[in-house]
Amino acid sequence: MASADGRSTKLDLLGWVAVAAMVSGPILAWLRLVPPLVGFAIYGLGGLTAVVAGVSALVAAARRRGFGPGRAVALVAAMVFIVTASPGFGVPAINDFTTDPSDPPQFEKALTLPPNQGRDMSYPAPFAEKQRECCADLAPARVQTSPAQAFERARGAAQQMPGWEITMADAERGTIEAVSTSRVFGFSDDVVVRVRAEGDGSRVDVRSKSRDGRGDQGVNAARIRDYLAVLGRAG
Repeated sequence: MASADGRSTKLDLLGWVAVAAMVSGPILAWLRLVPPLVGFAIYGLGGLTAVVAGVSALVAAARRRGFGPGRAVALVAAMVFIVTASPGFGVPAINDFTTDPSDPPQFEKALTLPPNQGRDMSYPAPFAEKQRECCADLAPARVQTSPAQAFERARGAAQQMPGWEITMADAERGTIEAVSTSRVFGFSDDVVVRVRAEGDGSRVDVRSKSRDGRGDQGVNAARIRDYLAVLGRAG
């Protein structure tokens, strides 16, 4: 019995530690006390620990060994972690998405920003096929207006995007660049919008690239979809 009680106590403690990590990681990152990746790593480690503690709690409960508060909290935290992580399931481990993998918009202003000094901002060729397999819906927006009018519409849509800071808007070249910063962890990603004439109208392409990590949990593709939705409503 003492051994069983000891295991129960350890599971409760593990559950509380997991929850503490899941809460402290985002808070520390939000307060900018730690870099985004560190805060996210703390959160992720806490989430994985919560899953382990939660499964162990279910096994212990099935064996009628009790269900302490720490294990109950861990089980709830594990479900929260799984739900928040689920959008990234099945997304390839790439961090650069675009509506035109064959001729992606190129970053210019982003290259001059201090966080990007020394970084390769080109679009990796192997990403094109991976993107097509997971996100075939990412396609250019066709706008039935002149390039000048399409550019103003594209800039207006960029101004409406939450967390975006426009760093360049060159109407003559039809290029808009922005930095998108996530609210909680503070991840900053670079975005470029390109407007070109196409037939009787215009074509708008978008590219979104993460500064951190090898994968992005689907964030960049979702950002492009959101922007194109705003652009479409602007018409």
